Amino acid sequence: MKFSDILQETFSAVTVNKARSSLTILGIVIGIGSVIAMISIGQGAQQDIQARIESIGSNLLTVYPGAQRGFHFGGASQGAGSAQTLIRDDAVAIEEQISNIKAVAPEVSSRYQVTARGTNTNTSVIGTTPEYPAVKNVQIASGTFFSDQNISSSSKVAILGPDTAT
Repeated sequence: MKFSDILQETFSAVTVNKARSSLTILGIVIGIGSVIAMISIGQGAQQDIQARIESIGSNLLTVYPGAQRGFHFGGASQGAGSAQTLIRDDAVAIEEQISNIKAVAPEVSSRYQVTARGTNTNTSVIGTTPEYPAVKNVQIASGTFFSDQNISSSSKVAILGPDTAT
């Protein structure tokens, strides 16, 4: 069979079955378009996740206390990180005994009702050290972060996030 015969047969098959040919072309176009759209969505999600990881630093290690073991009322576990087994000395030991550590910022956090000027809000409160902005890659919009001198003198200072400040 010659190449010209194959082209003539193909052309006649496409022109005789116009509806089937149109639907086939439409299916191919929709299939290719959906594959391109899915790849674009996947790449966008990947870039968003990478940006989030880079904003906190890809070399950040977070240590949480383990879950408490044993039977609890109702049989429910309090979950990982609910045990209060880490202490300040653990952070000091990590900083002193592990090489290539740039900074350690232990933290304790909980939610509290905060009141000011006749308004109140339930917000997250974090107790930490002056190294926190460097470790968590946090930028202070105005003012300064507290210092070691504030800690040694037990100064009453607070760093407010934008929502709490408002």
